[in-house]
Amino acid sequence: MKSRASFFIALRYLWGRAHEGGRYLRGAAAGIAVSLIPIIVTLIVADGMIRGIIDRYLELGTGHLQVFNMLEPEKMEEPLDTIRDIPGVRGAWPEQRSMGVLVGKKGKTGATVRSTDPSFWEDRGSAGYLKTIAGVAKPEADRDMLLGESLAASIGAEVGDTVRLMTIRAGPDGRNIPRMTPFTVRGIVSSGYHELDALWCIISWEGGRRILSPELSSSSLIVKIDDPYRRADVITWRLYSSLGAGYSVYTWKDLLRSQYSSYESTRQLLIFIMALVVIVAAVNVSSATSMLVIERQRDIAVLKVTGASVKGVTGIFLWGSFLTGLAGAILGITLGLLIGNNINQLIRSLEKLLSFFSGLFHGSEVKILDPGFYLETIPIVIDWPAVFLIGCFTILCSVIASWIPARRAGKLKPMELLRKY
Repeated sequence: MKSRASFFIALRYLWGRAHEGGRYLRGAAAGIAVSLIPIIVTLIVADGMIRGIIDRYLELGTGHLQVFNMLEPEKMEEPLDTIRDIPGVRGAWPEQRSMGVLVGKKGKTGATVRSTDPSFWEDRGSAGYLKTIAGVAKPEADRDMLLGESLAASIGAEVGDTVRLMTIRAGPDGRNIPRMTPFTVRGIVSSGYHELDALWCIISWEGGRRILSPELSSSSLIVKIDDPYRRADVITWRLYSSLGAGYSVYTWKDLLRSQYSSYESTRQLLIFIMALVVIVAAVNVSSATSMLVIERQRDIAVLKVTGASVKGVTGIFLWGSFLTGLAGAILGITLGLLIGNNINQLIRSLEKLLSFFSGLFHGSEVKILDPGFYLETIPIVIDWPAVFLIGCFTILCSVIASWIPARRAGKLKPMELLRKY
């Protein structure tokens, strides 16, 4: 029996009438589809959350690369023009970071002081992710300050208020001396991710040079490039070649290594758990194939008598499991992509529904994704190679699971079957 004949017989079993055994294969395909929907949705949501958080860190926090002058930190600004002229570099800005205590009308709290060139906040990446809650989006003068939304709320600061920033400087004798400097709040901003901007206290580069001690702060050049996910290492080597000895360059993968690894490990664990569900669904294909073999024993006997080989009969049921897995994979992936692409709308609708029922009993609003701790909106990121591999894995599991019943069908003796029927 030719492979083409085995294929068309298997196709007839899958799409044929229910009493011909098709109900078993179609039921198994439906089970595979149902098992694939959550794994595709999980993949889209996990990738979207990771990309959304990492992009915010890259554009607003660490930059794509950071350059440190290890020998002469006070001359950090010297290579700016050289860096900006390197092909693939989008921009470079000096930044000085330190810790301080911010005092407002409702109390005081620790803060991460960021002294950055104001043009950094005008970059398309920064402007795209920085949300201005009130006021302006960058400090204009030396005594202007921007506050993260959470930090401003904790000290009761509003646009136009005067707050005091306490920093530490090293005295001539090496002792740490506190310094209190007044600033005017010009803007309250948010990155859309609480963990990133919870302690932000942003001042201008010149303002930072006046009050921040070089010995007690970290100075670097923030570099942004055209393609941080694929060309970070290439630009790093160009920077080393252009800057020479005395400079260290770190990519965002180095700066966010532990955080990114944690996100990626969580993603892989979720996919692994979902893959177990797919394997269980593939086992159902084996059961469906076994039931199909039992119901089509008369067909097997006729095929054997007319010259069908063991390989040919086995091929019919392997093709059947392949087509079942393929149909389930196409249906499940399609529905998963449809749900994943509309996940934000579905979450908002579910929040409204749950809030309605919660309001009847408790009067509280339900938030599935609290914007104080998660992204306000999940970016839609589809990893097409991963989707393709998931589909191939599903089909492969279906075929492997059906190997034993298919092989058993090929070894059935036709005379015994004819006597039975």
